[in-house]
Amino acid sequence: MSAPLSSGQLVRLVAAREVSTRLRDKTFLISSAVMLLIILGVLVFQVVLNSSSDESRIGVVGDPGAVGPALEAQGEALGLEVTVVSLDDDAAARTAVEDEDVDAAVLDPTGRAPELLVRESDATVEGVVSGAVGAVALQRVLAEAGVDPGGLPQVTVTALDESSAADGQRTVVAIVGVVLLYSLIILFGQFVAQGVVEEKSSRVVELLLATMRPWQLLAGKILGLGALGLAQITLIAVIGVGGALALDVVDVPGDLVGTVGWVLFWYVLGYALFASLFAVAASLVSRQEDLASVITPTSLVLFVGFFVAIQAATNPSGTLAVVTSFVPGLSPMVMPVRQAAGEVALWEVGVAVVLMVVATVLVVRLGGRVYSGALLRTSGRTKVREALRAGRA
Repeated sequence: MSAPLSSGQLVRLVAAREVSTRLRDKTFLISSAVMLLIILGVLVFQVVLNSSSDESRIGVVGDPGAVGPALEAQGEALGLEVTVVSLDDDAAARTAVEDEDVDAAVLDPTGRAPELLVRESDATVEGVVSGAVGAVALQRVLAEAGVDPGGLPQVTVTALDESSAADGQRTVVAIVGVVLLYSLIILFGQFVAQGVVEEKSSRVVELLLATMRPWQLLAGKILGLGALGLAQITLIAVIGVGGALALDVVDVPGDLVGTVGWVLFWYVLGYALFASLFAVAASLVSRQEDLASVITPTSLVLFVGFFVAIQAATNPSGTLAVVTSFVPGLSPMVMPVRQAAGEVALWEVGVAVVLMVVATVLVVRLGGRVYSGALLRTSGRTKVREALRAGRA
């Protein structure tokens, strides 16, 4: 006769069963594919947007001479990569603009009345051409007057906040991560809830509880789906980070990886809390039709956290963002955004983590008693007080 299985083995068996079940679930597979496509679509869109907005072809009639380098220098100053194209005459310039071979064409660039041809008004291109033509004309006038342009005052730009661009990129990454975090916690929380109700309605739970305790069943279900969710969000993160670096979408790869790491960390904490709440709520009903009514309050808490996190992106040091980043249930959404914006001290993160862990432990202890007392009650909806009383017994 074989020895009975230990608690750890029973939990692992339940976890493996949950993973196997969801890997065959079309909803899970489709949602995974959709999320990956969205991430790849965002990356491709960003590349197209950058390539279309940061490059411009400007035609110059005749020999570009000094105007060509001036256009390139002026474009660099304004964040625009300028390619200078030499055109034979005014007619060729008009044809090139009409055929969209160039974005603009400069007629008589070194004369007294230079003219700029464009299909549609573009303030950036117009600024580049005006600045370049003006600079060349000024140099010519100074040379004729015998004044050395190199002796004129030169403006030096000093950025007081050099980290602002990096903060902006980290914040965008955190927002994308929070969207994924919210979506996956909702998705896998519902998987947990649906699994509990399915087992109650089919009375499979009675067979399972003949060989294991309720907490072992609950732990296996949460751990199995949690591991699957973590693997999914990690895969999405790896593809997203790899694509962003390969396509040169971000400038600070170290900060990007750090932000993604914090999002994954907060996913683990958030999932542990909300999956327990979803499972406990689902144990109170026996039909899928009644499931929405008991998990709606938990879903609303998640939505509030998501909404506040989006607001925190614009004001990470505001009172609402600061306070909610410490509230268990809201902190997994809000804190990653505040961290990405560089507005959080290390002790604040520590306090938020401790509060989340304490809240999760309390939910597991109290919720586990509700879960145990309600799991075998299949006649309608069970009240929390009745489940607690049965759990004590």
